[in-house]
Amino acid sequence: MESFEPKKLALLRIWQILNNESDYDHPLTQEQIAQHLEHEYGIVMERKAISRNLSLLKEAGAEIASGRGGTYLVCRQFEDAELHMLIDGILSSRYITAKHSKDLIERLCGLSNRYFRASVKNVYSVNAWSKTDNQAVFYNIELIDSAIEQKRQLHYNYNKYGADKKMHKSSQQYVSPYQMLLHNQRYYLMAYSEYWHNMVFHRLDHITDMKIVDKAATPQEQVPGCENGLEYAALSSTMPYLFTDPPERVELIADAAIIDQIIDWFGKEIEIFKTDDANRVRISLRASPSAMQHWAMQYMEHVEVIAPRSLRQRICAVLEKGGEKYSGN
Repeated sequence: MESFEPKKLALLRIWQILNNESDYDHPLTQEQIAQHLEHEYGIVMERKAISRNLSLLKEAGAEIASGRGGTYLVCRQFEDAELHMLIDGILSSRYITAKHSKDLIERLCGLSNRYFRASVKNVYSVNAWSKTDNQAVFYNIELIDSAIEQKRQLHYNYNKYGADKKMHKSSQQYVSPYQMLLHNQRYYLMAYSEYWHNMVFHRLDHITDMKIVDKAATPQEQVPGCENGLEYAALSSTMPYLFTDPPERVELIADAAIIDQIIDWFGKEIEIFKTDDANRVRISLRASPSAMQHWAMQYMEHVEVIAPRSLRQRICAVLEKGGEKYSGN
């Protein structure tokens, strides 16, 4: 076969062949490398020349090994297990569209060999996952980064789903952006509302028509509850839900059997105390009262909020209204 690539490219092509075709379980003999060179690149090369090129690659620092079975790439930028973790993260991220998810997964697969790509079956089922339809998410991330760096405000439309299962404009927002948070598999913008004068957490996949405004952002240290800077953001990551009311000390009595779940929700910073009942514990933590109200309702069968009294009263009122709805036939 007549060569359609110069032989001086053989060194690069041999490395690409090893990268795409080999691993510990699939070493390549020099004859197999020669076949790939000829069939894929039109480069005809003798085994001795291939051996010299393999030696050059090793001298240049390429992590390849040779044995009786042949030569293979020893180490890659990412291990296959790490790539699987990244792919699973993309699949479970609801703020990434199905189309973009598939593109990202295919690019990640390109970091390994063809045997890994053949093992990744879920890339073909990405459309079955619950994904956003908002194509502007990644563009919004770039704008938010720029606005934070420039200390400028953002303007955008905030949207919510309607009964037709489509997004509809809910409000216009002027905000001072501070940080993006990944919470419960959703991406949020943590910002100060210049209209409502409080902190807001807006989902990035619900934001459209974003632009940077030529107005200085309100410094985060001037926002009530955020005087200590990013400590508030760190605390918000342990909240079960993102609400804007300042965190308070909350105490509750819980079944000891769900301590594992409570730590999953709130982290290991909670305080746990024994009670007279071996099956119950008292727990003290800091969280948004509004978030705790929703969380406590979810775990009503196993948890009783005992403080603050105002939160306990709010939960009682909700339970009474719920009881009225379900008391009828």
